Amino acid sequence: MKHLLKLSDLSREDILSILNLADQLKFERNNGIIKKYLEGKKLGMIFQKASTRTRVSFEAGIFELGGYGLFLSSNDLQIGRGEPVQDTARVLSRYLDGIMIRTFAQKEVEDLAKYGSIPVINGLTDYAHPCQVLADLMTIREYKGSFKGLKMAFIGDGNNMANSLAVGAIKLEMSYTIACPKGYEPDKGISEWAAANGDFKITESVEEALEGADVIYTDVWASMGMEKEKNEREHAFVGYQVNEKNIKAAKDDVMVMHCLPAHRGEEITEGVFEAHAKEIFDEAENRLHAQKAVMVKLLK
Repeated sequence: MKHLLKLSDLSREDILSILNLADQLKFERNNGIIKKYLEGKKLGMIFQKASTRTRVSFEAGIFELGGYGLFLSSNDLQIGRGEPVQDTARVLSRYLDGIMIRTFAQKEVEDLAKYGSIPVINGLTDYAHPCQVLADLMTIREYKGSFKGLKMAFIGDGNNMANSLAVGAIKLEMSYTIACPKGYEPDKGISEWAAANGDFKITESVEEALEGADVIYTDVWASMGMEKEKNEREHAFVGYQVNEKNIKAAKDDVMVMHCLPAHRGEEITEGVFEAHAKEIFDEAENRLHAQKAVMVKLLK
């Protein structure tokens, strides 16, 4: 494991190894055990998309590990003024020990890794969000004990979260059903891989997806960069809400998860969100622990 570019690059064993280390780091933090695993290491954090959880969790995480995080917005870098990503990669490799990037195109992340000589972590692209899904998987295991045989239902847009969750769920032997309107399906390549390697289904029926679900996941209907499509998407996603009525089709002990920020009243009702706030905010906290584990794996 040289980089974390997308979850499909990792084996099942890689994912479990990260989750086990994340559990260890969480235990140490909660019990006041301080170990500076990355003493003196420097992480460059490139943000071409705004962030709350990604920025704070990475910056706090590298600090807790004894290292230092440098926040680099597109306004701070020549990459925002047209410098080729391959040049930026080679320069930053001379100064830093690792790069985390939150951007639009997956190719930009892949090119940073290709031309640089230090580990690259994908903090989010329009294609994938591996850091979030590692935190999600960590949270599912905390609540459910294991993965095999669980049914995950994703309700909403076949976006970067839907893509990465499909990979994570199938690799860890969960079934995965996504309910979305026609034309808003996950990436075709990921869908074909998931169908060939596990129990994977795409449906337009929310009720079918939620039937017997152990884990329900939803996300905003219009992700960052899709603001011009907001009205169109609000119309397309009518009926694709997790609410008090349709959640009854799931198991009694169902988990409800959301990567945040949530648009209450759109993809999820206020009532369902608050009834499941504990797992949602445990999930948000676990971004810190899962990403610390990734950094230790890559930078130590």
